[in-house]
Amino acid sequence: MQLKSLRWFIVFMLFLAGAISYLDRAALSVAAPLIAKDLHLTPAELGIVFSVFFIGYSLFCFVGGYAADKFGAKRVLVASMSLWSVFCGLTAGVVGMASLIVVRVIFGAGEGPYATCTNKMISGWFERSKQATAVGYANAGQQFGGAIAGPIVGMLALSVGWRVSFIVIAALGLAWVVLWALFVTDDPKKSRWLDKKESIAVGTSDSSLAPTTPDDGRPLGAWLRSPSILATAFAFFGYAYILYFFLSWFPSYLTMERHLSLQSMSFVNVIPWACGAVGIALGGVTSDLIYRATGKAVLSRKIVIVTSLLISAVCVALAGSVATLTLAVTLMAVTVFFMNLTLGAYWGIILDTIPQTRMGAVGGFMHLIANTAGILAPAATGFLVQATSVFASAFMLSGGIALFGALAVAIFVRAPGGGATQTLVPEAAASARY
Repeated sequence: MQLKSLRWFIVFMLFLAGAISYLDRAALSVAAPLIAKDLHLTPAELGIVFSVFFIGYSLFCFVGGYAADKFGAKRVLVASMSLWSVFCGLTAGVVGMASLIVVRVIFGAGEGPYATCTNKMISGWFERSKQATAVGYANAGQQFGGAIAGPIVGMLALSVGWRVSFIVIAALGLAWVVLWALFVTDDPKKSRWLDKKESIAVGTSDSSLAPTTPDDGRPLGAWLRSPSILATAFAFFGYAYILYFFLSWFPSYLTMERHLSLQSMSFVNVIPWACGAVGIALGGVTSDLIYRATGKAVLSRKIVIVTSLLISAVCVALAGSVATLTLAVTLMAVTVFFMNLTLGAYWGIILDTIPQTRMGAVGGFMHLIANTAGILAPAATGFLVQATSVFASAFMLSGGIALFGALAVAIFVRAPGGGATQTLVPEAAASARY
């Protein structure tokens, strides 16, 4: 198989992993009205259930990234997908809030390493000028999974029960593990599926795969305390706060405040997710196009993050107080589209500023910080809704946090060496022309 074909096969597999991840994750939100009724959960208790997923998830973002640096992203993803698929299936056996919390925490731990491993895998297979595009295409699977979760889980829950729906989608993850283990390697040169001539070429001439930031021997903590990394992590937190508010509570918002049936909600919920999938794919392409045109790697990521996150902040803040369902869904679709334009750029800053030997751990740390939003957003929303009986304040809080994230990147993110930009290295500049 040619190198180009094998690269995009890996991106496709990562796309499928992301789709399965969000299908599994969104299943609880889609089935929440049925689960809450069956297990007698209040809105505040349901918010806690949504949040505890991120206790395991956030911690294992960092643990998984560190493990990927030590053992390789392929092995970590095999273990990760296996764990989360098993515990997705075990959701079918919960009997109350306590057992549901235990299952969700371990399920979250399984999903934690996915994003960091995706980033590390792509850093080893793609030249720098195409990495954000590849990350964007791979991560589009998450939004695709979120989009299909509504119809698939909704129909399964209504036809065979919500418990069976979790068993069915868990089986998809275990099937993915088999394919990933058989066909993928961390290092292109070690792939048995790559043509021998292509393998030699990778080993001798593909210098654009080399990191532009050398490992100067500084300890991991020094990289983690970098203002650029901390600001990027906070902006990622702003992105994640909107995401997890939307993922956890938008289906309930449609049923509780807009009075849609479960069947209608399942299909209306597809619209923002579909826009988000397009946003993720275009975000990576946009970032890399600016990169190739200007030769300024970090600047290209900043432009995408600051502009898109500001638009998302305004739209989500307004969405909770508009009069009609159509306008609310439209504003959320715009919000999700623009916030997802930024996703590849957060990882792009890691790719552009961190040596490959530290990429998993630093990326995992950034992802950990971002995903503490998953602990806060669902629980805070649950308590706000229970206290006010409406969702408007929860929408406004999401917008405010995203606004501060955009400002943090605008002010603090700098390229290595202290400049505001980073110049395209000669090898990457050459590859960008083709």
